[in-house]
Amino acid sequence: MSPTTFRKLEVAMPWLVIGSCLAIWEAAVRLFSVREFILPAPTVVVKALLDFHEPIISNSLFTLMNTLIGFGIGVGVGLFLGVVIGSSRLVYAGLYPILVGINSVPKAAVVPVLVLWMGIGQPPAITTAFLLSFFPIAVNVATGLATTEPELEDVLRSLGASALDILLKVGIPRSMPYFFASLKVAVTLAFVGAVISETIASNDGIGYLMLQAASQFRTALMFAGLIVIAAMGILTYLFFVLIEQKVTGWATRKQDVMMTGG
Repeated sequence: MSPTTFRKLEVAMPWLVIGSCLAIWEAAVRLFSVREFILPAPTVVVKALLDFHEPIISNSLFTLMNTLIGFGIGVGVGLFLGVVIGSSRLVYAGLYPILVGINSVPKAAVVPVLVLWMGIGQPPAITTAFLLSFFPIAVNVATGLATTEPELEDVLRSLGASALDILLKVGIPRSMPYFFASLKVAVTLAFVGAVISETIASNDGIGYLMLQAASQFRTALMFAGLIVIAAMGILTYLFFVLIEQKVTGWATRKQDVMMTGG
């Protein structure tokens, strides 16, 4: 297979898979006469997207804003903690168990505490998005820094490099593939955190809209909300994929060559 043909097939595959899944879904609902309030057909969900486009758009923008703010804070905190933890074994031993403990707590159980401290609405959603997004960033950056070979550090020290020089010129560049891999995971988790908070303690957002739809048995509108969340997650994921290719293309070049048969 030529590289050009492979690339075209690679671009078409997601659309082929999505189209096939939607066709099977539509056919199954009609074939088995599934009631709309149990599982609406894709065409019914599309109709709900069009009929309720105004509240869907406004609540989607609210969720997107909360997610991106919480995610941005998570990137800053996660990157800082990852550098600190990955640069010192003592700090790693002291902080890593605490981070694991924080990440292990179900975020739905944290939201009521956040509501008590911050009230309902945007602050708990931003905080929940932050809590879900910073941990994978911190862990991946710390892992990337830990992959620096001791022999390489010894050589650099013998050439007069300081610990800061090694960190800036070797450690951080080496951790960039890990960092961007964590961003793609963290941004999707940030959406999860924001929506969880909106379903529990908010009067706006996609989570709140879906909760209201559920109380009125508007299943198609609930699925429309799910599709919007998935679409926002995919778009932000692809955004970081593009940045990753620009910044760390050297890390995936060998893999790309192998996939194209070059």
